[in-house]
Amino acid sequence: MTGLTAFEAVARLGSFTKAASELGVTQAAVSRQIHLLEKDLGVPLFRRLHRKIEATDKGRSLSAATTTAFNLMADTIAEIKRDESHEGLTISASVAFSHFWLLPKIASFSKKYAEIPLRIISQDNAASLDGSDIDLAIRYGNGMWPDGRAELLFEDEIFPVCSPDYAEQLGQFADLHELTRHPLISSDTEDPSWTGWDEWFAAFAIQAPKRPAGLRCSFYTEAIYAALNGQGIALGWKRLVKNLLDQKALVRLTGHSVTTRNGYFLIEPSRSAKNARVAQFVEWLRVEARDLEPNQ
Repeated sequence: MTGLTAFEAVARLGSFTKAASELGVTQAAVSRQIHLLEKDLGVPLFRRLHRKIEATDKGRSLSAATTTAFNLMADTIAEIKRDESHEGLTISASVAFSHFWLLPKIASFSKKYAEIPLRIISQDNAASLDGSDIDLAIRYGNGMWPDGRAELLFEDEIFPVCSPDYAEQLGQFADLHELTRHPLISSDTEDPSWTGWDEWFAAFAIQAPKRPAGLRCSFYTEAIYAALNGQGIALGWKRLVKNLLDQKALVRLTGHSVTTRNGYFLIEPSRSAKNARVAQFVEWLRVEARDLEPNQ
């Protein structure tokens, strides 16, 4: 390990002198460690040129491996230290998921594990888990993310919703085509997997209006609040608006629905060290994700 440590520093810094300074030893000591390592491996790792060194092909290969291994060890040690000094959990999720699904349920976790402080980071652009202090993330998509291990929590079902007062004004409608003549509340998103009105109507072979009447909001949360305030009809993602439907703050307009192409996933950082707090939250989340209506 001493020889590999010296080698990694030399390869990264491109200098015996700089490596010796970083490691707090003499240049001669570094040179000796490299010599012993080359002797043990039976191949040269560096070409000694005039006033500089250059890694050989074998040296570059070993350099890539040692850098990866040392970074992994450093990250793991940092994670272990953080686990010992930081007793809370940091959870990342989209604004809509946090607002409508996670936060209404989180009190049951806090009641059961009062000793675990929680920090919720809500942002629609998913933060990378590499090198961050996020313990767990909840994302919508296909489950293919390079920075963590994904576990499907649930898929969702999408249907039109509005306020009870607006539904009363709307009255009965003969078919889905009639919905296109009413204010349709939409939300902007750059996520191609998110289902909007165009995709929803297309599932029933209906052409959505090119210039629909209705509010266009920046975020899904705004679209739902607009529907709550009687501004028109929004698409309700069942798992997200379930509480609002149960409270009769929103009503479902039709039995027609579309099942999402993707799902909500729990993401654990690839390099995270297991600890009791993470395990407890994951188990709680799994139970909540299975909390379906009796008729489902």
